[in-house]
Amino acid sequence: MTTQNMDLGGVVVATTLAFREDASAPAGLAVDYDKFGEHVDFLMSNGCRGVGPNGSLGEYSSLTDEERRKVIQVAVEAVDGRGIVIAGVHGVGSHQARHWAELAREDGADGVLLLPPTLYRANEAEVIAHYQEVAKVGLPIMAYNNPFDTKVDLVPSLVAKLAEIPEVVAIKEFTGDVRRVYEIKELCDIDVIAGADDVLFELMVNGAVGWFAGYPNAFPREAVELYNLCIEGKWHEAKALYEQLVAVFRWDSRTEFVQAIKLSMDICGNSYGGPTRPPRGPLTPEQHAQVTADTERALAALEARRAVLA
Repeated sequence: MTTQNMDLGGVVVATTLAFREDASAPAGLAVDYDKFGEHVDFLMSNGCRGVGPNGSLGEYSSLTDEERRKVIQVAVEAVDGRGIVIAGVHGVGSHQARHWAELAREDGADGVLLLPPTLYRANEAEVIAHYQEVAKVGLPIMAYNNPFDTKVDLVPSLVAKLAEIPEVVAIKEFTGDVRRVYEIKELCDIDVIAGADDVLFELMVNGAVGWFAGYPNAFPREAVELYNLCIEGKWHEAKALYEQLVAVFRWDSRTEFVQAIKLSMDICGNSYGGPTRPPRGPLTPEQHAQVTADTERALAALEARRAVLA
């Protein structure tokens, strides 16, 4: 696959990662590769465009090097040619990120998701150099703008400079500022991907072409329907469906998003969520109750909608 023809239209799910209790594993939790593979298959069977393993939702920073590589291998095997695998290759420096990108290419990933340098507040020249180095691997790159975690904001003018790198084909926008779609498109030709679930509708209206998503781990079928309604320009129908989901989608933009999405998965009952590794701890009782209420409200609304449409 070349950098010119990677189709990012559709719902690419930033996958959660299943763990099982194992006293010999880090923090007493071993990666459950079987459950992870089953989850990837579940997402693909429900119409998702692909998966994005080893993102923050996949708890990549809590994994050993061996685990982190095997996650990509399992994802590629489970997708089995039905869609794309966009591997998270985030690293403190470009040498680490390039290493993960090289392994991702070797293991069959179709592209990579790349933050600016993590743990270090890089300046503009350093950010560009970071992406240039990883681009040498030859895989398509989706840049990831998450200034809340990295303290580096890929503002539209910087995105335009990154877009000059042929391998940088897309930007995952997570700031929540829906105005940026227009600003980016005015400055360069790059695919803008909705990166925050609770502004998905607004970003799609403004011209985003894909969705790199968290909550479709729990609601893949409805997420695919929502995306398709947007692409088809059926805005009233899309808004009606979005309104049933946006309250629970807001957890995707909160600090405890990994725990919340995993809990919602367990409540929905279609796939396994389970525990998180440190530094992520359990939800507070209040958070647990609110995620449960928001998820159950969405499920009830979706059930009522299906009854009307039947």
